[in-house]
Parts: sequence; structure tokens; C-alpha cells
Amino acid sequence: MVALAILFVFIWSTGFIVGKAIVPYADPTLFLLVRTLIAAAMFTAIVSYARLTWPPWREIPKHLFAGILLQGLYLSATYWAIAGGLPPAIMALLGALQPLMTAFLAIPILKEIPTRKIWLGLVLGLLGVFLVIQPSLGRNGNESFSIVVLLIDLLAILSITFGTILQKTSISKVDIRVSAALQNIGSVFFTGLFVWILGEDRWIWSVELWASLLWAAFVLSGIGTLLLVWIVRRGQAATASSLMFLAPPLAAIEAYFLFGDRLSAIQLLGFVIAVTGVLVCNWRRQR
Repeated sequence: MVALAILFVFIWSTGFIVGKAIVPYADPTLFLLVRTLIAAAMFTAIVSYARLTWPPWREIPKHLFAGILLQGLYLSATYWAIAGGLPPAIMALLGALQPLMTAFLAIPILKEIPTRKIWLGLVLGLLGVFLVIQPSLGRNGNESFSIVVLLIDLLAILSITFGTILQKTSISKVDIRVSAALQNIGSVFFTGLFVWILGEDRWIWSVELWASLLWAAFVLSGIGTLLLVWIVRRGQAATASSLMFLAPPLAAIEAYFLFGDRLSAIQLLGFVIAVTGVLVCNWRRQR
């Protein structure tokens, strides 16, 4: 379980790197459409090869909707916010609210009551993320963005929050590979609609673009999202979501090696605090 959680955090953190890498080469929603098309085809092939059972027709819309929230709307709104001028540091800080929102919403929806230990871990995780991105917050003075862009990013956070919670409802009774196929199909419908609405067509062939696409489709959508759903199904939604606190700090470290971004002592301290918060959330007393 621990090894899979570490693998999930690493994979999830690379989403920030992919988002930055594709900017010169492709329109974001078009990229997401191709990414989810590949992932949907992959999981559909797996389901067919393994001869798994598809859910009844009345259940399929739930899986499609969960996919739209967890991937389609969340990723699209995130990229729209970046394109609208929202600084990545602010986006990361707002995104760190997602585990807290999940904890609050899981109370009335899933009847999951977080313990004081979990609340402490969530607060520590949020503090750690803030320390990691704090140096970047002060360098955005010349960047401007509208309230609409901010609302779009908040929409992205709400989307992944509800998408995570939905994984604990009746759709959890279906084989995770079948659900993954249907959820990616739902994301295909959503991103395809907005590619058409926005008229996106920029696709500049390059090694960087195709490497990013293959990683995003097979690793991020194929393994990362599957691990997220699996972890959520096995535990409380709040504790599973707490792992996402580690994604922005780890992405900052990856950007240091890949793009030459600088890391300060306070950022490294923030990473340690974020790790501590996640450990507190997920610690189990041994008998």
C-alpha cells in the first residue's frame, strides 16, 4: 500500500510538468482530448481482453459523469485558468484546498467523520504546500488575471473534489478497469465538445509533445488515475486525498532538475511539513 501511494504521488506530480511542457506545441483541451482518447481505448481493450462485465445501462451515466469531473472538467478548467493568466503558484495553493474540501464534503455525503488526527494532518499538509510555493507568490506582481479566471480554477478544484467523492459511491462496486474505461469515455465526450466550441487545432509535431502525450495517456491517465481511484476505494476519501498535498512540492523538485527552477530552504522545509501532514493523516496504530 505504501509503495503504491508513493508511486501515485510521483505520477500525479508529473502532471504539472506535462502541463508546462506542452504549452509551446498544442492547445490544451485538444491535448486532453487525444490523451483521454488513448486512455479510453486502452482500458476498453483491457476490459474486452479480460472479458469483464460492463455495468447495467442505468449505471453507465454515473461512471461517465465521474470521469467528466475527475479528469475532463478538472484538467480543462486548470489549463483554462493557466491560459487566462492565473500564476501557477496561486493555482497550486488553491489546489491544495482540495483535500480539505473533500474532508468537509465527505461528512454529509459519505458519512465519513475525520478524526482530529486527520484534521491535523490536513492542516499540516496545506501549510507545507504554502511554504513550498510561497517564494513564487511574491514574483507575480506584474501578472494580472480576472475574477473569472479565479472562479474557473475554483471550479476545477470543486470538480476533482466531487469526482473523488463519487468514487466511493455505487460505482465502486464495478471492476476498477471497467470504471476507468467508462470514466475516460466520459472525459472524451467532454473535452471533444469543448475542442469543438473553442475551435482548438494547434498541434505542432515534436518529440517533446509526443513524449508528453504518451506519458500523460499511459502513465497519468492509465496508472495515476487508476491508483487514485483504488486508494480512495480502500480508505476514507479525506485520507486518500491528503496524498495530493505532496504533488506540488514534488513537482517543484522535479522542475528544479528539469527546468532549472530554484529551490530555497523554506521550500524544502515546506516539503518536510507536507510529508509529515500526509503521514499523520495516513498513520495507523499497530496492534
